[in-house]
Amino acid sequence: MLLLEVLSIPKDDPIAFTFFTGYMAMMAASVFFFFERGSVDGKWKLSLLVSGLITGIAAVHYFYMRDYYMATGENPTALRYIDWTLTVPLMCVEFYLLTKAAGAKTSLLWKLILASVWMLVAGYIGEAFNPEGGSTSHSVIWGFISTIGYIYVLYTAWFGEVAQLAKNSNSPVIEQGVRYLAWFVLVGWAIYPIGYMCMPGGWLNVALGWESSNVDLFYNIADAINKIGFGLVVYNIAIQETAKLRAA
Repeated sequence: MLLLEVLSIPKDDPIAFTFFTGYMAMMAASVFFFFERGSVDGKWKLSLLVSGLITGIAAVHYFYMRDYYMATGENPTALRYIDWTLTVPLMCVEFYLLTKAAGAKTSLLWKLILASVWMLVAGYIGEAFNPEGGSTSHSVIWGFISTIGYIYVLYTAWFGEVAQLAKNSNSPVIEQGVRYLAWFVLVGWAIYPIGYMCMPGGWLNVALGWESSNVDLFYNIADAINKIGFGLVVYNIAIQETAKLRAA
């Protein structure tokens, strides 16, 4: 009986719909990336493994988040940030793996990971520990602190070390792929602050009356675009670079 209730999607609830489709999309993408590891050259297998882990971890969390939402109607904030704390640093790892052959050092890897964790921890404090009723000052302060980590990742991908390494890789495929990933960080990741500002006390909530119920809709759409999209870009790089190697 409980199972039937959990799997029943209200027709007028787009948030529930995105939780269900997000779960299935992430799981399907994970299976795809794991199976496709066998079709690429050895040096790209780890990149596809990471892509599969990103979507696989997200699928597991979406399984629990959809049930939490269907049972309570509330935002699964803690579960979502647990997911992001695992998957977003892995997305940053992809930048390192793609530019490793061009000379990327482990220091770059750790800087990207620390920046992403900084971004997430500050965002969680701003969202989960906002005083009852919503404090705009609390939301803005922690949103600003979180943005520092985001800007570092964004700058590194577009103009900094990652961008320079991709340019020096002597591979147009890698350079173009890294640029696509940088676009995901610029445009795709920008959806998350929109959700953040919908919570009580957030600018969009105060100025436009957007309710926190919109948060999950924005977050679910962003997760599907960013996590699966990241993996597909990495997969395209791996396939093209493998084809070039085998044709040589």
